[in-house]
Amino acid sequence: YSAALEKGLTPATVVNDSPMFFDASVTGGQPWEPKNYDGQFEGPMNLRTALMKSKNMVSIRVLQAVGPQNAQDWVTRFGFEAEKHPAYLTMALGAGSVTPLQMASAYGVFANGGHLVSPMLISKITDSRGKVLRETTPPELDESSRVIDARNAFVMNTLLQEVTRSGTAARAQATLKRGDVFGKTGTTNDSMDAWFAGYHQSLTAVTWIGYDTPRKLGDRETGGGLSLPVWISYMQQALKNT
Repeated sequence: YSAALEKGLTPATVVNDSPMFFDASVTGGQPWEPKNYDGQFEGPMNLRTALMKSKNMVSIRVLQAVGPQNAQDWVTRFGFEAEKHPAYLTMALGAGSVTPLQMASAYGVFANGGHLVSPMLISKITDSRGKVLRETTPPELDESSRVIDARNAFVMNTLLQEVTRSGTAARAQATLKRGDVFGKTGTTNDSMDAWFAGYHQSLTAVTWIGYDTPRKLGDRETGGGLSLPVWISYMQQALKNT
């Protein structure tokens, strides 16, 4: 969606949520007939509504408009590895491979207004008496760390805020009783993985639920049903007094 904004699409751009079929040459593998999670098609809708409702058909058409190769290049700005995201339309539905830490760094770009900050695993080292031997200070955000335009990040924030207000993650704002949280649910085929990636301007957090050796989590399990509640309970504590 961020790449689409760069191409001139807007939250008000109308795209058709209707069935699609692709042969193997388009997918790099098997013939593909993608579906929406609920199996329903709702016809033309704007991008804001489509992302809010997590409409797969619209996401695929958005990727068609951007071009898979352009999208593959674009995701590297967020710290993802191009070779883990083959330039096929299946990329629109998360066929690529990511770690939760990569996902947190990527969503941090939106939280930071367009800057990519590399994660730091050790914040402080002290000796046995508590004397600080080394402390990591967060980097200053300057144009050298900027990976997307501030306007792009601003519009993406409004889209991802809608997801937590009235979309697949509406429970986030309703439970936390605050409007300044943003994010996106994610559910892979056959409910193998359930994701919620979300953030406040000061904190990004990602919840992934799945098995080390992939298998089904259960029928009809989703990111919104499984992972979102974990994220909410964490943020209830983490954002207290913020």
